[in-house]
Amino acid sequence: MRHGKKINHLGRTAPHRKAMLSNMACSLIEHKRINTTVAKAKALRVYVEPILTKAKEDTTHNRRTVFSYLQSKEAVTELFRTVAPKIAERNGGYTRIIKTGFRAGDAADMAMIELVDFNDIYTPNAEEKKTTRRSRRSTTAKKETAPVVEATEAKVEETPAAETATEEKTEE
Repeated sequence: MRHGKKINHLGRTAPHRKAMLSNMACSLIEHKRINTTVAKAKALRVYVEPILTKAKEDTTHNRRTVFSYLQSKEAVTELFRTVAPKIAERNGGYTRIIKTGFRAGDAADMAMIELVDFNDIYTPNAEEKKTTRRSRRSTTAKKETAPVVEATEAKVEETPAAETATEEKTEE
């Protein structure tokens, strides 16, 4: 029985699984997205998210800890130079798993795992995202505020017209 055993063994021995996840994490950090099976993507997410959290603080100790997991100087350098500054404000959820269908050979459920902050399609700029929030007030509250808004709009419209009329007179 496997009561309380949360790790997905992925049909591999422990050293094989550790090496595979390490290689997949290096590829994810270097390429920002990889295609794999859904089971491997979920296991990789559990493996790589604590590493990304460690990388947010650039210390020698954290670099050595991350290197013990990744075993690749290039991946560690890429992680601390380009990835860590982009994920600095994020509190977690650094990866996204998107299911892509089934593999042709064995019909395995496939997915793409990617770093969230490196996808411009799903992650628009923060400047575009800032909009005003609408509250759910009763209709009486809306009626009370509506004349005030109309009055200010009328004043705004009158002011430029008066200025242009003054400018035309001065030009003549």
